[in-house]
Amino acid sequence: MFVGSGTLLNVVTVLVGSGLGVALGARLPERVRRVVVDGLGLVTLLVAAVAAADVLDPALAAATGAGAPLLIVLGAVLLGGIVGAALDLDGRLVALGGWAERRLARRPPHAATGDGAAPGASDTEHSEHTDRFTAGFVAASLVFCTGPLTVLGSLNDGLGNGAEQLYLKATLDGFAAVAFAATFGWGVAASAVTVVVVQGSLTLVGLVVGDVLPAAHVAALSAVGGVLLVGVALRLLDVAQVAVASLLPALVVAPLLVEAVVRLR
Repeated sequence: MFVGSGTLLNVVTVLVGSGLGVALGARLPERVRRVVVDGLGLVTLLVAAVAAADVLDPALAAATGAGAPLLIVLGAVLLGGIVGAALDLDGRLVALGGWAERRLARRPPHAATGDGAAPGASDTEHSEHTDRFTAGFVAASLVFCTGPLTVLGSLNDGLGNGAEQLYLKATLDGFAAVAFAATFGWGVAASAVTVVVVQGSLTLVGLVVGDVLPAAHVAALSAVGGVLLVGVALRLLDVAQVAVASLLPALVVAPLLVEAVVRLR
């Protein structure tokens, strides 16, 4: 298969899954859709726990010292959060979702209301639709692009080591897209744009880098990714609206901190 095939398949499964989810969601009552999202939130917590457990990885401890891994994850999240907040990445992701909704909307935002409709009723309905679209776009983008498979799979694809990890991720994302779109609608399909940008960029990085990250760096990246997924789960469960997108730079900071600690030892 050619380089980039994993990302291409991922986009296809997200779009197909979203279409199936929208078709299914129209037949589901609101209480069922809420239970589906709660289930996704709980499963996301499980995936997050598995990924975050890499903070205990022996390779990471051997490279940085027994007490360093947790501090590295903490430092990565704090420093990455400062950078992301300064760049307002969460706000930009929400704005991107709004832009995508406007581009894909079937009617203008200020279309006239029909005869007999209450003034502002159509605008209220459109506002609710926009909020649901944006929520679906943001949630799906974060779930599809913050896991370790996104980074490692894309890098390996660019390195020419095969795209098997991305094929697995594409399958998982396809099923997740069905569940998300059943509740949030077409905003989930728009997250395919985020998948293209993030995974495509990482694949290009793989082409340039020429080698995979050492095991210790990968473990730190995976652990930080698990922490970010906890934030995604909290959003899905309506516990807290964590600005996960603003924490994304932590995925870059984590391996850099590991490298710094290794050199200082």
